[in-house]
Amino acid sequence: MPTLFNARLYRYLDWPLVLGVFLLCLVGLIMIYSTTYDPISGEVGGQLFRQILSLVVGFVVLWFSLKIDYKVWSDYAMPIYIGMLVLLIYNEIFSPEIAGVQRWITIGSFNLQASEFSRVAVVLMLANIFAKLNFSNLAMRDLLFATVIVGIPFVLIANQPDLGTAVILLPIGLAIVTFSGLSKRVLASLVILVVLAAPVVWIYSLEDYQRTRILSFLDPEKDPRGAGYQQIQARITVGSGGLNGKGFLNGTQSQYNFLPAAHNDFIFSVLAEEHGFLGVLFTLGLYLFVIIRSLNVAVVAKDHIGLLIVVGITTGFLFQVIYNVTMSAGLAPVKGLPLPLISYGGSSIVSTLIGFGFILNVGMRRFAN
Repeated sequence: MPTLFNARLYRYLDWPLVLGVFLLCLVGLIMIYSTTYDPISGEVGGQLFRQILSLVVGFVVLWFSLKIDYKVWSDYAMPIYIGMLVLLIYNEIFSPEIAGVQRWITIGSFNLQASEFSRVAVVLMLANIFAKLNFSNLAMRDLLFATVIVGIPFVLIANQPDLGTAVILLPIGLAIVTFSGLSKRVLASLVILVVLAAPVVWIYSLEDYQRTRILSFLDPEKDPRGAGYQQIQARITVGSGGLNGKGFLNGTQSQYNFLPAAHNDFIFSVLAEEHGFLGVLFTLGLYLFVIIRSLNVAVVAKDHIGLLIVVGITTGFLFQVIYNVTMSAGLAPVKGLPLPLISYGGSSIVSTLIGFGFILNVGMRRFAN
């Protein structure tokens, strides 16, 4: 049965990759402890317990996602994709508005962020379709088809509004069609189309606060107590760490709440403040190790669909890491993009671990008959 996990495949599991992912999760728990710690009461916030619970669920789902052959998962790409769209539409219609946005579906005492799982669904859908096309002769119609697959969830997520999560779908789609044999002519046409569309998106698609964030990134000092506040505080936090950092629980920016969303969007800034350049180097080294191991899986994948799945998931992960790190250093506009495996967020953790389950799945089954 191709759907069952053969126990002998355990010896082919990429244990160094598993260890790298686990260590990043451990760094995340340490930083969430620090960013939610109350120096007055001496207690840590409930986010730590919820993150631990999310990690337990995430690793269980990771095991489940690698237990079943990735080609079987790919065969069910369409119902998975449609199910994801149903959740996004449900979120659009029925979810309560929290802090001006509709991003979470409430399930008991937990909040599910359906948009986080859109990446995996889009990867499976695109990989299933493009693995069957002529590798050497992709046409513009194939690119337009991919645009529809990516565009529907993109619009639904951006309308929540959550442009940061929606944007991750774009490099994922581009990576998959590129590795499927996208011609240079079509790729050049796509670049020209994006350039021409940029002014239209700026005027008609972006919300006022989104344009303000971009403008404040270019000149944060113009509104230091308003739109530029997060950008300025992030730069101060990162720069204050020096070589060795101020020490665990000794970061003044985070402990005294100068930095908003320290346990989520700006957790990397706190890491830099408390653990300095050496802590940043260690963490980025872990990310680099995980990304290289993942790309190695793409290289040795036994079929095209496995390669596309790994490329899509790794691209989304890489984009999110790069953007969050540059944003935390004040080098990119502020967007609600968590640092994967480290920032607080149950849906983000679970969806990311599902992705690594598929990567491990592809690497392991290159030895299967």
